[in-house]
Amino acid sequence: MSDSFSPFSIARLPRIEFGSGTLDRLPDIAAGFGRHLVLVTGVRSFAESESGARLFASLRARSLSWEQVRVSGEPSPEFVDASVAALRGTRFDAVVGIGGGSALDAAKAIAGLLQPGNSVLDHLEGVGPERPYAGPATPFIAVPSTAGTGSEATKNAVLSVPGGYKKSFRDDRLVAEWAIVDPDLLATCPPALIAADGLDAFTQLLESFVSTRASPLTDSLARSGIMAARAALSTLHRQQSAAARAQMAYASLASGICLAQAGLGAVHGLASPLGAFFPIPHGVVCGTLMASATESNIAALEARDPGNPALPKYAEIGRRFAMQKGLDGPDARRFLVACLRRWEEELKLPRLSAYGIGAGDLARIVAASRGSSMKTNPIELDDTELTQILASRL
Repeated sequence: MSDSFSPFSIARLPRIEFGSGTLDRLPDIAAGFGRHLVLVTGVRSFAESESGARLFASLRARSLSWEQVRVSGEPSPEFVDASVAALRGTRFDAVVGIGGGSALDAAKAIAGLLQPGNSVLDHLEGVGPERPYAGPATPFIAVPSTAGTGSEATKNAVLSVPGGYKKSFRDDRLVAEWAIVDPDLLATCPPALIAADGLDAFTQLLESFVSTRASPLTDSLARSGIMAARAALSTLHRQQSAAARAQMAYASLASGICLAQAGLGAVHGLASPLGAFFPIPHGVVCGTLMASATESNIAALEARDPGNPALPKYAEIGRRFAMQKGLDGPDARRFLVACLRRWEEELKLPRLSAYGIGAGDLARIVAASRGSSMKTNPIELDDTELTQILASRL
């Protein structure tokens, strides 16, 4: 039996607490590291919520103290460096990030540099000298309040310079010690955010499922996450429910684990320059390109590499969505693409042109898209194919 499995490796993961009400465990978990914390949140959403007020009261009851860092929009290297400089000189026992991907990525980078004290630009991929990260990192606790990025399970902190670049500070020592995933925190997310974040998670799951680095372990997790997202996303966009929140929170967590272990694909390859050059939310990029990129991958695989293992995987998801085990491969793949097209309409995904992106921008987007995510796409797409994906969503 073991001979049927190709070798694979699984990188470090956080300890995970998942379920309704698990936020209440945070004070005890944080106290296990010490009494003085850095708390990284968004500007208002969590800090001014009922959950936030309850958490702060619980932290005080445990005699924990903290310095709060508030993140507005996607974090930049300058924001991380300024935050680290402001916090230096005080001993902190742990960094707690509570919020969406931006808050978690900022917290992850701050935790990594709080003790070394150097600039994050020393380690940012494709930007600075890319010096090896020596650590040590301050223990990091991740508490996602949205369901999309899966940042609570990854080793990379994504930092952006508007109009310039979107790159990662990446190291195994940046992985959270604990990920506390409480689906109740999704209750305040508006429908547009649910749609964008949910499609980010779904994209990460599908891309990691067909990635060239996929393994039997990530495949099993991706399958369960894909079906949880399928069950929850449209429901959650229309109306809140505890069951749908739990399914979507699980899908997001699974997507973070899968992408960390297996890598991503063409959508995320294109998303990096799109997010760097234009003010377009990452989840919107994923949602609006997913159907076109999937269709392009399938067409390229059928034409140039019909024996590729990604083709039966696309067909498998199509059959699961159609609930028809006997659906043949080409029809199942067409059904999957049709489902993704319906999501574009149901979730009211804007086109790229809504963010000022025009035909004249496509060449430079494609030229900047050949990063790490594109390297694990199941087949290499040429510039013409990538341009067609973008053009179909202008």
